[in-house]
Parts: sequence; structure tokens; C-alpha cells
Amino acid sequence: MGVVIPATALREGPSAIFRQRAQPKAQTMAHVVMLVHEEGGSYGASFPDFPGATTVAGDLDTLYRKAAEMLAFHVGGLAEDGDEIPHPRTLDELRQDPAFREDSEGAMVGLVQVDLPGKAVRVNISMEESLLKRVDRAAQATGESRSSFLAQAAKARLSANA
Repeated sequence: MGVVIPATALREGPSAIFRQRAQPKAQTMAHVVMLVHEEGGSYGASFPDFPGATTVAGDLDTLYRKAAEMLAFHVGGLAEDGDEIPHPRTLDELRQDPAFREDSEGAMVGLVQVDLPGKAVRVNISMEESLLKRVDRAAQATGESRSSFLAQAAKARLSANA
């Protein structure tokens, strides 16, 4: 995904020391309004502020889990594609929207938490020279920049530890 990890989250890596040149905008935990519709024993979730982000499940517990994962994936895809990430509206704000009032008719309203990405920041890092050469070769082989490669590696490690 294209979510930027703040440098402070990466400081614990064994071979890197990070010094920030700019103050990062940390990821923001947001509560996003979700509409849940039930039909024939199946539940569907949609997000008024994230058109096209939908999922279905056979029970509410599974729906909430799937909805959180899908929304994080959707937001990451928007960020990776360079698309604008909508600012989630509060339930009170949504209630003022006639389209929301129509879409929410007969629906349950829930909240799902999602990390919204911050802006990319420049960092200086120190690492063993041979490791840097390996990183550069791997990045080149995949057509990525060094920064993109390191960010993706950090995200993969952070996800594995979650």
C-alpha cells in the first residue's frame, strides 16, 4: 500500500538510525462512518465518504473485521495512486447530507477505525554500506526507488508484528 510510515515508527530497526529533517505529519486514526444493510441473512457495508469501498459477510463480527481491512486497503490504494483521500465526516455532518439520509434509510450505522496517511518526509539514515548496496540492488530489480523500497519493507515488518 502507499501509506507513509513516520520515521519515528522505524527507529527500532537494528541497523538504522533515523534523524528527521522535517516534522512528519503522523498517521491520523480516524473513525469512519459505515452503513450496514442486511438482506437475506447477509450483511453489506459501505462508507459514504469512500465511494466504492464495500464488503459483505455472513455475520456482523466478520463484517466489521472485513470492513476495517478493506477500508485500510482502499485508503492505501488511494494514497499509492496519488488520489486525494477524503476527509471523513462526522455522523452529524453526514446527517445534513440528503444523499446520506436516503442511503442510510433502513441501515445500521457503525464506526470503523482507519489510519489515514500523513505526508512523506525526508529522513537521513545510517546503515552498513553493504546493506545499503543490497537495498539498492533489490530496489533497482523491482523498479522502485530506494525510499519506496525501504518504506515498503518497513510496512511489511510492521504489519507482520501487528
